[in-house]
Amino acid sequence: MRMSLEEQVRSAVAALLHAAGESQTALAAALGVSQAQVSRRQAGTAAWSLADCDAVAAHFGIGTLDLLAGPTAATQALPPERRRSADRASGRVRRTAPVREASGR
Repeated sequence: MRMSLEEQVRSAVAALLHAAGESQTALAAALGVSQAQVSRRQAGTAAWSLADCDAVAAHFGIGTLDLLAGPTAATQALPPERRRSADRASGRVRRTAPVREASGR
């Protein structure tokens, strides 16, 4: 069964957040809305408007049509510099522990 356009947008936003290593809170701040509003849109209790889709796409540096096309098209369009710390050559995510300073104790 094919996903509805609303489901495609929600899936694309979730995929972009994951690929960019970004939180709903960060996206909300960029869009000038609350995290709760982003959460409601992602849960499907509120809809992403076309203006929202334009703003989300611009935030991630992709075209609005890529966002509307769904998660695969959206993440493929995501510019390399917007991806979370990944090994850009292989596409694999590098997870590193935070560096801790040695204390003088």
